[in-house]
Amino acid sequence: MSRTTLQNCGRCGLCLSACPVYKVLKEEHASPRARLKLIQAYKNKTLPTSPVLQELVSKCLMCGRCAAMCPSGINHYGKFMEMRREMAAAHGDKIEIRSLVFMLAREYRLRAAAGVARIGRGLLPASFQKKSRLGNIPLDRFPRFPGKPLRETLPEEIPPQGTERGTVVYFTGCATNHLFADTGHASVRVLTAMGYRVRIPEGQTCCALPMLFHGAADQAGNSIQTNIQALGAAEDDPILVDCATCGAALKKEYPLLCDTLHLDSDVVAGIAARVSHITPFVLDHMDELDFPAADTALKVTSHTPCHRKHGFGGEDVVARLLKQTPGVDYRPAPDAEECCGGGGTFFYEYPEISKKMVDKKVASARTTGADIWVTDCPVCRINLAGNLDGESSMRVIHPLELIDMQLGRS
Repeated sequence: MSRTTLQNCGRCGLCLSACPVYKVLKEEHASPRARLKLIQAYKNKTLPTSPVLQELVSKCLMCGRCAAMCPSGINHYGKFMEMRREMAAAHGDKIEIRSLVFMLAREYRLRAAAGVARIGRGLLPASFQKKSRLGNIPLDRFPRFPGKPLRETLPEEIPPQGTERGTVVYFTGCATNHLFADTGHASVRVLTAMGYRVRIPEGQTCCALPMLFHGAADQAGNSIQTNIQALGAAEDDPILVDCATCGAALKKEYPLLCDTLHLDSDVVAGIAARVSHITPFVLDHMDELDFPAADTALKVTSHTPCHRKHGFGGEDVVARLLKQTPGVDYRPAPDAEECCGGGGTFFYEYPEISKKMVDKKVASARTTGADIWVTDCPVCRINLAGNLDGESSMRVIHPLELIDMQLGRS
């Protein structure tokens, strides 16, 4: 990533056309270039720290679109993350965010919290879950926690089916492990059907990017060290992620934190070089899968998470994957690459902004007539599915779940 200084911002305004938040609010102080000017003034000590400044810097999806658009090569993403860290140190954060960071910082806390949430949800009346919301999403529209985390239901090494073609390391992250175990099981079945031995390192934990987004670099450091130790053992095997945010952390953010966290730069660089998203990996090996004949075609559309758009091939990867999958009638939505407004905790912290964004996505997806909406970001999946009408028959799933479904069709 470029470390171009803030002074290089020419205020050209190209970032305004890319910023999802600015498109909704149409206010200069919500634009990426305004945030850069505020950060520059703060660094130059002409602007004091304040809760207002913290709010302006935090009202950002951290999608990376402004940095990708910037002709001056400014790393908006890194500048915003650094500023959030300073604002959190000066003013603290909301109790909900502090609680989330506390849980993510240790795997055993995540496991305990998931268990409590699963039991607690079972005790809540259905009427209460329908009326109560987190952000814009009714509780009854949130995914249910599985009985056990994914990694507790699978061995650390799963042999391939048929002829062995190689070994891959599967980084499940925290969302697949604790919330979307269906994605994990589908991914393992697809990879082993392709002839790959799947290793799931036992010591892995949250990728730490959600903590970094909220300025919790100290807490994130422990998770980063833990993942480096878990992933560094197999020096040659590809590391596959099913979440683009996890991929961005391992491939891009960890190398930038070597000096700050005193990491072994050679080990971190080796890990980063081995990281791939599972979707393009499967696309590259589609000829190794044996799909049964399908009499009918599933109507499928897709949504591109921001981190995949800017790091793992964007919509084209999923479009090509779906077009090559037997029994799939791919129906692209015109705004497939537009942000859905999920953004980690953004949908909870700024529900009014998020709602305007996701409603457009939902309306556009419906025009395709699709039965299934695929996306490979856990938060996008929560946000999209949670904002579908309760009577909608459309399902939101991971692309690998769709591939697994088609492999298993009779």
